[in-house]
Amino acid sequence: MIVEIIGLVIFGAIIGALARFFMKGDQNIGMVWTIVLGILGALAGYWLAGLLGVAQTGGIDWIRWIISIVCAMVLIGIYLGAVSGRRRAG
Repeated sequence: MIVEIIGLVIFGAIIGALARFFMKGDQNIGMVWTIVLGILGALAGYWLAGLLGVAQTGGIDWIRWIISIVCAMVLIGIYLGAVSGRRRAG
């Protein structure tokens, strides 16, 4: 159980960091929120990939990773707009 939690935190940190890297502009959020939103994005991405019929492969599931990163980007955008009150221009 603890190994799965540690793995999820590491995976969430990677997904969150990649999401912030690919987003335009400055995302003024902390490391904890990056990890939390990355975890939520990863979970949502894997769920959405399952709904779309993406099969699990023996190697790296690139499609699942891409969907997870996009989901994390959406969640970070929502966080920046709703929670922090920051409005994005354009």
